[in-house]
Amino acid sequence: MRGKKVYIVIFIISIIGISIVQYQYLRIGLNLAKVQFNQKIGLAVNEIKEGLRSENELTFLVGKAITKDDKYFKLSIDSVQDAARYFMNDFLIDKLLQQGIKTDFTYTLNTRDSTEYLTSPTTYNKDEILLKYPVPLDGYLLGLTNENLILELQFKNLNKYFLFQLNGLTIPGLLFIVAIVFVIIWVFRSFYWQNKIITITNEFINNLTHELKTPVFSIGIASKILLEKSTHENKELVNLIRVQVDKLKNQIEKVLELASLEDKKAFIDKKVTDFKPIISNLGLDFEKLAALEDIDFSIELKKDKYILNCDSYLLESAINCLLENAKKYTKENIKIILLANKDKNNLFISVKDNGIGISDENKKKIFDKYYRVSIGDVHDVKGYGLGLNYVKRIVKLHKGKIIVNSTLGKGSEFIIGLPLYKYDK
Repeated sequence: MRGKKVYIVIFIISIIGISIVQYQYLRIGLNLAKVQFNQKIGLAVNEIKEGLRSENELTFLVGKAITKDDKYFKLSIDSVQDAARYFMNDFLIDKLLQQGIKTDFTYTLNTRDSTEYLTSPTTYNKDEILLKYPVPLDGYLLGLTNENLILELQFKNLNKYFLFQLNGLTIPGLLFIVAIVFVIIWVFRSFYWQNKIITITNEFINNLTHELKTPVFSIGIASKILLEKSTHENKELVNLIRVQVDKLKNQIEKVLELASLEDKKAFIDKKVTDFKPIISNLGLDFEKLAALEDIDFSIELKKDKYILNCDSYLLESAINCLLENAKKYTKENIKIILLANKDKNNLFISVKDNGIGISDENKKKIFDKYYRVSIGDVHDVKGYGLGLNYVKRIVKLHKGKIIVNSTLGKGSEFIIGLPLYKYDK
């Protein structure tokens, strides 16, 4: 739980950090956009001054409008002024577009003492904050009025315009942040539900197996009493019951051990031990079973002591599991070899068989919990897919590794590598 809180805090800090960085980039982008806009306006102003300096159709019309001279036109002076407003507006739009400026604006043509001669077709409220760019005029229009004329361009909400210009930077950035937040939240949620399901499953398995232990124990006691009182004819049947009860008891213990090994706080009782006598006794016990079931079994323990810092019970269970698998997955003429050898720093324990083998595809999955190798849709061997997962967890708890060498149809070899105790020479 504490680790989860740390991840959440790191995630929140990271998102805040990314947002701050994005905001700083946005500020820099806005400042650069403003600088670029001012440069474009400067170029547009020069073009506008040049276009209004000499006499042409536009300046002639504007001149008649500001001097209120209606002699040349058959229209009223108001109509002349309206025409001048729209022609001037179109002229300014064209000059601004030539510099890549496409935003709303208004204009006024007035004198330095603020006498208005001409205004744009649309106007802003006087209370609005406007960004103003004055264009001092000279030439033809100045000669008509003998006054200093100023054409003033007025813009508002330029920040919206700048943000629109930066959409290529801001929108992808925001989309990526939203995508990251969505994916991380989804991962956290999936992780939370997965942990919850695992916890519920383990609790269910633990409760179930503990409940099963009581009737199994009772059946074991009853079968023992029956064995003592059974006749020669019934003894084989009672022995079969006892063998199956022992298998069920071992399976229950294996499930309980596996559940405890999945707990991150699982405790294993490691001690510095010479593992050679333990594996030797395990081999002798399996040899007796192999003789009863007509299995060709051999054991070879090379070199002297195998000093490990280990939980000998768990390691013995893991090796026994590999031996049982070798027996289960070999159909006829069973041959199993248990080999142990050590180099300078590691002990290697190998269980080799001549069984059905494992395909390359299945090699990647055999250590997954509940996974079982099957031929088509048929499972020829009974089991729950827990054994190899159990073995791998035990080896991992001892900081070792397990390797599989197998060819389909020719048998398998499982090799456990374990670090020797550092004082072992």
